[in-house]
Amino acid sequence: MITVHYLEKSRAHRALWLLEELGLDYEVKTYRRTKDFRAPESLKAVHPLGKSPVIEDDGRVVAESGAITEYLVERYGGEGLRPAADTEERLRYTYWMHYAEGSAMPLLVMKLIFSRLPAQMPFVLRPVARMISGGVNGKLIDPQLADHLALWKTELARDGYFAGKEFSAADIAMSFPVEAGLTRIADGQDVAVLRRWLEAIRARPAYKRAITRGGDTYGYSKT
Repeated sequence: MITVHYLEKSRAHRALWLLEELGLDYEVKTYRRTKDFRAPESLKAVHPLGKSPVIEDDGRVVAESGAITEYLVERYGGEGLRPAADTEERLRYTYWMHYAEGSAMPLLVMKLIFSRLPAQMPFVLRPVARMISGGVNGKLIDPQLADHLALWKTELARDGYFAGKEFSAADIAMSFPVEAGLTRIADGQDVAVLRRWLEAIRARPAYKRAITRGGDTYGYSKT
């Protein structure tokens, strides 16, 4: 039995979704965040960094969303969730699998941190914190995120999915960045192609079952 160590309001939804797409049995061990929104220390007993998602399977502990995806697809016959080897679609698949956590999420996390910064400061320092936050977001983070948003739109307008005309695990990987991005960087922009894609992935039975097993995807599935 595969065990998913699932931190509430985290990116761990994607691990459950992939397991559901693969039709695998698994159990979920849920962890609650602390008052400061951190993972509990008990997760460090599973993996030294105390991060989620983490899975345990046959004595193996596998962390990092991309590594978990590669492991499960390789071990459990997930060829239907990735394009054939040595094809243009497979190259696109590999790119988006790495891009999701390597390029998109660091910027989105920075956006979240600086947006929350003023509220975390003493009252007397909040005006200064708002100036700093606004400057960093406006001059550094937001222009880069606008480029990323444009890239997502171009890619999905091309074929409908991130790695071609068929749904793949790359779409699972990209679900969290896109859902998060639409709440943080899409104000006033034409994002119809992104919303059509979200409607398509959220309609998948495996996606819905994963929501039932683990809960909402950080609140983004309602956007």
